[in-house]
Parts: sequence; C-alpha cells; structure tokens
Amino acid sequence: MRIIDILVTIGKILAAIFVFGIIIFVHELGHFLAARLMGVKVNEFALGMGPKIFKFGKKETAYSLRLFPIGGFCAMEGEDEESEHPRSFGSQKVWRRIVIIVSGVIMNIVLGFVLLLTIYAACMKPDSKGNVSFSSTVISGFAENASSYKTGLRVNDRILSINGKGVVTDKDIVILMQSDEDGIMDMVVRRQADNKSKKVKLKDIQFEIKKEDGRQILIYDFSVKGIRRTPLTTITQAAKMEYSVATLVWRSLGDIVTGKYGLNELSGPVGTVGVIGDAVVGVVENGDMREGLSDLLMLVVLITVNVGIFNLLPLPALDGGRLIFLIYEGIFRRPVNPKYEGMVHIIGLILLLLLMVFVTFSDISRMITGG
Repeated sequence: MRIIDILVTIGKILAAIFVFGIIIFVHELGHFLAARLMGVKVNEFALGMGPKIFKFGKKETAYSLRLFPIGGFCAMEGEDEESEHPRSFGSQKVWRRIVIIVSGVIMNIVLGFVLLLTIYAACMKPDSKGNVSFSSTVISGFAENASSYKTGLRVNDRILSINGKGVVTDKDIVILMQSDEDGIMDMVVRRQADNKSKKVKLKDIQFEIKKEDGRQILIYDFSVKGIRRTPLTTITQAAKMEYSVATLVWRSLGDIVTGKYGLNELSGPVGTVGVIGDAVVGVVENGDMREGLSDLLMLVVLITVNVGIFNLLPLPALDGGRLIFLIYEGIFRRPVNPKYEGMVHIIGLILLLLLMVFVTFSDISRMITGG
C-alpha cells in the first residue's frame, strides 16, 4: 500500500472519530445539562470509553477523555445504584428523571436541525438569476409522452403519499419511488383545481440500467416546483427534512424487524467510518466546496437522527429502556427493584455489544469481498 493511501485511510478514520465524537458529545451534553437543571449531582462527564487519557475538574464533577472513541457517558449520582445523597438521580420525581433521560435524544435532534439550517442557509447553489430555491412536492411539468401524466398526474398536484407512506419533502418522493418493487405506485395527491385528494396509480414506470454496476435507476418523467429561499422557508424546510430523515430511519428499523432487510445488511462502526471518510474526501475533491460540504453535513444529520431514534427504542441499556422503567414507576407509583433493573440493563448491554461485533464482522467481510 502506498504512503498516500495509508494517509488517506488514517484521515478517514480521524474524520469519522471526530464526527462520532461530536454526535456522542452532544447527546451526553443533553443528559448533563438536564441533570444540572434538575439539580442532580453529576459525578463524571466522559467522552469515549475505556481507560482515561486525562481528566480535569476539582469540584463535584470530573470531566474525562477516554481511550476508545466509541461512546461516552454522563454518570449521575444514584443512577445505577441506591444512594442516600439528597441530589441523587433516584431521589428525583419521575417527571424530572424522564426529562433527563430524553434530553440526550432531544439534543441529537437539535443538532440535526442546526446542521440542516446550515446546509440550506450556506451550502445551496443559486440559479442563473441568483435565486436559491428548495424543491417542493408540487408537480410543475412533465416530459414528453410521460407515463405519469397518462396515468393521472397533473400540473399543480401536490403529492401526499406514495404506496401508503406519507410524503413531506422531495426526498420522500425519490426514496419511495426508488424503493418500489413492482413498478406500480399508488399515489395520493391534492389537486389544485378542487382542493380535494385524489388517488392515482402510476404504471409503466421507466428504468435505465447503469453500465457501471448494472443497477436499475428510475427515470423521473415529471418535475416539481421550487420554493424561494427566505428565513421562514429555510426554517420550515429544515424542519420538514428532519422529519423526513427521522421517518426514513424509523421505516428502516421496521424493515429490519419485518425481515425485509437482514442483519447482515446493517452497517457498523467500520462501514460507517468508510462512508464518513468518503464524504470528507468528497468535500476536498469536489470542484464545488458547497456541494461536497452539503453532502457531508447531510450524512451527519442522518447519523445524529439515527443515534437519537435508536437510543429511544424501548431496549435495555438504551435511554428508551430506562424510559420504560420510569413510565412503569409513574403509573404504578413504585419503582422496579434496582437489582432487577440493573440485571436487565446488563443483559441488554451484552446483547448490544454482540450485535456490534456481528455488524462489524459483516462490514469487514464486505470490504474483503467487495460486496
């Protein structure tokens, strides 16, 4: 391997560590700030796992950087064990503990929103007249002999859903049409003429074959209108796009549960490092820095929203698992025995670590085989 290839690989790994570090830091910062706001004593705020590289802080909270950049934690007094301290986590009211638990997820969502605002405010290219526009979900025109027009779509139709799944942004249109399996798409649109919903069935969808890898690529025979960028539309579009990303993540999790995608198709740390590294290289190599930066930031949005939603799943060792125990306590007015709750979280952590090992092995296998 050439030295330049080694340096590029190291650069990709460092870039991925930096991105993951920011996402995990923001998540744990949410727990930390909420704990402080609720008056809970925080013993340690750490970035990374494993042995400490260095630490500082002489008051009640120790701040540390640890060797392995695969996570982080906000260790609160009495979070995982009984404590008599008046400011322990367990001594707080249920609603206060719920706020602390969900604040990490909220911060991940906030980070995604801020990055989307950055993309839309600074990374979009103007047209020939100097205007910047977002793509809407309203049809503006058709190609010649468009099958979508023949089967019922019309100009000014606003696409509301495709195959029963809601459409909020143009990205939803692309993803849902590209993932269709039989080439027949059931659309619901809102027709401008009477402002009523109408069902349209698209047939005879055209595809082309990519010469590089033989994949089928959908040919879009209609275009959508633009929305001129203003401060209000920028905020609105960022909110809509984050909703679309969150919906995509949620649907993907559902596809895994239902068996549409296998566990071997998941990407773990190794695969994600490669994707992030390629995105960083794209920023450097892209002739238009804004376009490359936009792609990188959108990838970070996808990851941070993914981390937030995944943490909210009702699984042991995750924030969602802890939330379930708190909801139980709130409803029945008594907590689960800490010993049993701790055992459940330990078992959940072991299973999550095994899953990480499995997907990491799959990542490495794909790298070796080129699959």
